[in-house]
Amino acid sequence: MLEIKELKSPPSLELFSELVELLQDVVGGGASVGWTQVPNTKDARNYWTEVLEAVGRGQRLLFVATDNHVCAGAIQVAFAPRQNARHRGEVQKLMVHSQYRRRGTGRALLGAVEKAALARGLTLLVLDVRSGDDVERLLKRCGYTCAGSIPGFVQSASGAFDPTSIYYRRLGAAATG
Repeated sequence: MLEIKELKSPPSLELFSELVELLQDVVGGGASVGWTQVPNTKDARNYWTEVLEAVGRGQRLLFVATDNHVCAGAIQVAFAPRQNARHRGEVQKLMVHSQYRRRGTGRALLGAVEKAALARGLTLLVLDVRSGDDVERLLKRCGYTCAGSIPGFVQSASGAFDPTSIYYRRLGAAATG
């Protein structure tokens, strides 16, 4: 059974190892989450350590989806540091393990982020995705709007520079106002 939980403190060693494997799996599957090739275990561990440190400093939220205690996916929201942007958060690194795709994991992770964002007074979520990736269909089904795209924004594993689409979703009263 899928369970979504917010990580507020360092996870168990087992879950940390599964997060490392999750990152390697999604990059190996072609996801555009910051790497052009699968990160080695040391680099993946360093990445998750940095994320957890940012969570500890209150700079971001991290949610993990587990299925029978196995990591199925993760998502983050980074908070804007400036006064004029504190109403918004940037959704980052929506990752679903290849074995758990098309089961509602991504939708559940987005839902958890939206609920937590509203609880923290955020009224706008923004994110960018490589144009044409499957996640765009999910975002549209979940009520996100494409604001446009930027050509040549992200480099792929092949070395090509691909466009990125910028999405947003207004939350709460802002969504109806």
